[in-house]
Parts: sequence; structure tokens; C-alpha cells
Amino acid sequence: MSGIRTDRLGGLPVLFVMAAQAEYGPALQARITPVMTGIGPVEGAVSLTAALSALAARHELPALVVSLGSAGSRSLVQGEVYQASSVSWRDMDASALGFEKGRTPLLDLPAEVTLVEAVPGLPQARLSTGGNVVSGAAYDAIDADMVDMETWAHMRAAARFGLPLLGLRGISDGAEELRGYSDWTALLGVIDTRLAEAVDRLEAALAEGMIAL
Repeated sequence: MSGIRTDRLGGLPVLFVMAAQAEYGPALQARITPVMTGIGPVEGAVSLTAALSALAARHELPALVVSLGSAGSRSLVQGEVYQASSVSWRDMDASALGFEKGRTPLLDLPAEVTLVEAVPGLPQARLSTGGNVVSGAAYDAIDADMVDMETWAHMRAAARFGLPLLGLRGISDGAEELRGYSDWTALLGVIDTRLAEAVDRLEAALAEGMIAL
């Protein structure tokens, strides 16, 4: 973990985290150096916790963690980027014990957690994290606008170090039933460009003190 480092945006140290190399295209490569945590909630939590631990040991923790990449949605515009206004964990279900679905038992945390305030000019959407790839009718069971596999895990790891998290997601799929890997990757080039534009907006907002951290 010695190679882990933060980027500087608007004079502040920011740690970017992504799940998969396929999402990290040339536009983002020209701007940021993210930690690649791997796909899914477990890999996301373990890898980001290790990275933040390494930064903490060097007294180099960031002011903000930004989780970015792709997401699925049946209702949002394909290829567009949205900021996660909130995130929930769709896998957690202890309702048989009387707990609200989505709420982790004995943890003082709501089922849906609000993330840091909006970057000006970026539309917001509610995000659901889980360990499954959602497609077709599976969206019927999800109470959120878009789905991914890492943001909740990234949020929990960041919170462990007292750090706020911003979620930026480009919609890669969901309008049609998924048939294979290429249905996910088809729009990643477009999303790379639009995520890079979102990073530029974030940098301007941080420089102008428009985001409270």
C-alpha cells in the first residue's frame, strides 16, 4: 500500500476510489489516480480500509473520499452521470428479527444514509449497493434510482476514519435486460468522459468553498 496517494482538488487532498480498471478510461487517467478496490461490497470495504489505514499511518488522510464508476438504472438516462444523494445496502435483511429491511442490526445507522451535499450542476439520484448484478424485473424489488456494488462499502470504510464520501455514478446499463459482459462495457467510454467532467466540476466547487466538508 506504499503507492497509495491522494489527488489535490481545490487545494484539498481527495482520495478517489473505483472498482474496476475497465471504468478508468483516458479522460479520468488524465485527472486522477484512484485506488482500485475490486468489485463488490466485500472487496470494496476491505481494499478501501487497507488504503485508508496506510494513509493514516503516514498522517495523510484525505479531506474527502470520492467513489466513482458505473451504475445500472431502469429509469435514469443511460450514459449520464449522477451524484448519489443517498446510499442503501439492499443485501441487508434482518427483518425476521424485527429490524427494518436494509438496517444493520445493533448498528446506529439508518437503512438509507445521506451523502455529502450536491456538486452544483450534477443531478442527484438515490443509490442502492448490493452484491448482485441487477437486470430486468429485478429492479422491481429495489427502492432506489440506480444500483451499484461498492458505494455502501466505500461509505462505511470512509466513515470508520471520520471521512465524508461523495458518490458519482455513470449509468452504464439497465434500460434493457443484460445479456452479457459487453452490455455493461458498451457505454464506459462515454461515462469516462462525463465522470471526468464531473471531477472538474467538483474541483471548481471545492476551490470556491461550495461543498461543506
